[in-house]
Amino acid sequence: MGRRHQPEEVIGKLREAEIVLSQGGSVADASRRIGVTQQTYYRWRKEFGGLKMDQARRMKELERENARLRQAVSELAIDKQILREAARGNF
Repeated sequence: MGRRHQPEEVIGKLREAEIVLSQGGSVADASRRIGVTQQTYYRWRKEFGGLKMDQARRMKELERENARLRQAVSELAIDKQILREAARGNF
């Protein structure tokens, strides 16, 4: 498995690929130039296309915060379920 690229690196590589494409190169040429497969290029374009560096950083921060909050909510739901079951047994 390859290494994970930072959002800033991805955006830089996408800009480089856009330059190759604007000069008349093919997607295969552009992806070869930036060192990724065509599939990765299309996935990156779908996820990061049109974003600026600071927007990509903020998006990744929000995704991490969202994952943390989802985990907290699931833990609270489990605690609530345990308390309900314990309360039924006492009454």
